[in-house]
Amino acid sequence: MTAVAPPYDGLLLGAHLATLDDARPGGHVVEDGALAWKDGRLSYVGPRADLPGAPDTLAREVITTRGWVTPGLIDCHTHLVFAGNRAHEFDMRLNGASYEDIARAGGGIRASVAAVRHVDEDTLLQQSLPRARALLQDGVTTLEIKSGYGLDFANERKLLRVARQIGAQLGITVRTTYLAAHALPPEFRGNADGYIDAVIDWLPRLHAEGLVDAVDAFCERIAFSPAQTRRVFDAARALGVPVKLHADQLSDLGGAALVAEYDGLSADHVEYTGEAGVRAMAAHGTVAVLLPGAFHVLRETKLPPIALLREHGVPMAVATDCNPGTSPLLSLRQAMQLACTHFRLTPYEALVGATRHAAQALGLHDRGMLREGLRADLVVWDIDHPAELCYWMGGTFVRRLWIAGRPVPLTQESAACV
Repeated sequence: MTAVAPPYDGLLLGAHLATLDDARPGGHVVEDGALAWKDGRLSYVGPRADLPGAPDTLAREVITTRGWVTPGLIDCHTHLVFAGNRAHEFDMRLNGASYEDIARAGGGIRASVAAVRHVDEDTLLQQSLPRARALLQDGVTTLEIKSGYGLDFANERKLLRVARQIGAQLGITVRTTYLAAHALPPEFRGNADGYIDAVIDWLPRLHAEGLVDAVDAFCERIAFSPAQTRRVFDAARALGVPVKLHADQLSDLGGAALVAEYDGLSADHVEYTGEAGVRAMAAHGTVAVLLPGAFHVLRETKLPPIALLREHGVPMAVATDCNPGTSPLLSLRQAMQLACTHFRLTPYEALVGATRHAAQALGLHDRGMLREGLRADLVVWDIDHPAELCYWMGGTFVRRLWIAGRPVPLTQESAACV
């Protein structure tokens, strides 16, 4: 007689489930829950008592644990691939230097551009991998990585290629974002429109290599104008590539409304976004990505319009903005904690912001919740209540981790931001 294969590849028992699925009858929490998966997708999410049979007959592997299970965290805004660091700028700021002072001294984005242009692809990968590992160890199973520290074709390509290699080496989903419109490189000084011409010329070539999942720009007085940003977005639209925007971080240039007009995935930072921008985001389904790490490091005082975002039903994601200058942050949990502390998000809003809403900010509809049919990206946390994920500052709480139903080994390797 031929043995009948069990219906599930894996079955997880003994923990409580924070499904983050508000459409779930009875609420998003399942106490004494069970999770099963098959071919990398969730097949059962519910009470252990309602399983359709004895556990040992249902799955090839049955895992008993405790604590809480959430979807894998999603870091939807990072500049994680860079060379060197800018710790000396942190010191300069604390000794009274302004952003402009640092820039005049050769610092800021230009310093990271020079460092990236100085190293080869393998060196860049080896310097960046520890940062990605740190996020993985902290429960991140999907990661966005932007370019923007190359500012010429070869080096923007190098950044995007390294981002793809990080995903392949760690088995983590990496979404790549083309951010050549990040700053004006020295060779285009005084010729911003000419540089935008180059950014637009490089885009289809990089997209043809499979290196571009989305297009971003920095729309600010110190970067690129709304008109220049529109040109970049028009080029992305012609290729069918979604857009997002560094919007309204330092002033309200209408960036949030601009990216919403293009049905953009997200408007990021949004500290200065006014009600018109919020209404536009709500009308077009554009996510507000909150970046409390940069707010914290720069000691900003202008808060994002949280009340307006809630009032108009704009989804709020939370991300690390991991970068060498303004947010050297290697923990999405810490970003959640900062979002609660500085922006007054509730722990539930912060957790949804680092899962379900972060998935939406990346245009991903197959993850971010524990729901049958979605990817089996799972974290088992050694906690007594989900609010602890935003309560503790630091610490290691990940007990087990799966990406698409595949267990991920957890190590305590150093992940210094070097």
